[in-house]
Amino acid sequence: MARRDCEYRRCGTANVFCGVQPKAGRHFTKVTPDRSSPQFADYRLDIAAAYPEADTIHLVMDNLSSHTRKAVVDRFGIEAGDWLWNRFAVHYTPKHGSWLNMAETELSVLSGQCLDRRIDEVAVLRSEVGSWEDHRNRTEAKVRWRLTTEDARIKLEKLYPVFEYPDPD
Repeated sequence: MARRDCEYRRCGTANVFCGVQPKAGRHFTKVTPDRSSPQFADYRLDIAAAYPEADTIHLVMDNLSSHTRKAVVDRFGIEAGDWLWNRFAVHYTPKHGSWLNMAETELSVLSGQCLDRRIDEVAVLRSEVGSWEDHRNRTEAKVRWRLTTEDARIKLEKLYPVFEYPDPD
């Protein structure tokens, strides 16, 4: 009986930032070599550039260490960094609350529709993700959010039983 062994050869990693304007069906992806603070700061600049007339851009995101004002200021300097940071109203999802982030839903769709195989080169990954984003934007693929406020409160109460939830009225 012969023995067979398969060797896994890692070709490196890459990161895909994903943002979505859920009701408009507008998607923003960016493939980067990693998810470092400078890469994230550049991604924020891309989003801000997409909305030049907006006074405030609301951004829901997780509380990753690179998702900070410091990351933006370190990348662009105090004046430009503060300007860019202040363009956004940031809403952090609670710990273990990535299910509240619609971009996570879109990343799941991206994974199933585009990243269902090994992609060895960052240039190919950029091309594939760019094609996926173009298609999602052309078809105005919206996020169908089915979670009600009451359902969210039930889930959050289980995670954070001492938190007081404000009445939306």
